[in-house]
Amino acid sequence: MPAPARFRNQLFHLTNSMRIAVLDDDVSLLQLANETLTAAGHICHTFSNDKEMLQQFRRESYELLILSWQIPSLNAADVVFAAREKCPPGLPVMFLASLSGEDEILDGLAAGADDYMVKPVRRSELVTRVQALLRRKYPSQNATDMRQFGPYKFETRAGAASVNDIPVDMTHKEFSLALLLFNNLGRPLSRAYILESVWSRDVEIPTRTIDTHISRVRSKLALIPANGYRLAPVYSYGYRLEQISV
Repeated sequence: MPAPARFRNQLFHLTNSMRIAVLDDDVSLLQLANETLTAAGHICHTFSNDKEMLQQFRRESYELLILSWQIPSLNAADVVFAAREKCPPGLPVMFLASLSGEDEILDGLAAGADDYMVKPVRRSELVTRVQALLRRKYPSQNATDMRQFGPYKFETRAGAASVNDIPVDMTHKEFSLALLLFNNLGRPLSRAYILESVWSRDVEIPTRTIDTHISRVRSKLALIPANGYRLAPVYSYGYRLEQISV
């Protein structure tokens, strides 16, 4: 069943939503980045020190890291290296350099950063550069309104799912959850990540709500080993959808 019209833009928006970590010792810049990136549809977590951020990287997954290159208390190149060790391969990194920071720019690019911005940060430029970097790094997330994984098809604008071309009756939350799992195939997703991506970081829901939706998605899409997929809990963390040999 296609999603009601009022949900269609939300579903399309969700498939392009990314989790972004921002590290800076400037509170006003962190607030600007959070407001700007959240308004652009992303999930933004801000950090004022690297230890707190790297601890969070052990528990959560991020699709982009933005950090200032000149923070007196840390070596930015070491932070980039440590962050990439804790994330899936190819984590894109954008760094922020000072207006006269030619050496910072050279150091950042030499350390493997993908892009940079010169402070002061302008909202429109931040959104433009972030979107461009995400499109380059995750082209499959933006290439089409149709996402297909073997026999499973997801029409993101219509909010419609099918298995072997047979329509599956799903609510818009179930559709969003299923697409989130397939877009992160093989990757463990924390309950916090699922909550923020499918519901909202500002919405309080009972723990059993996520479990109930997981159970429904597993049942409706027949995500069982006999069909080549396993949707399993990750102890004290969340869930993971795996593709397995049959």
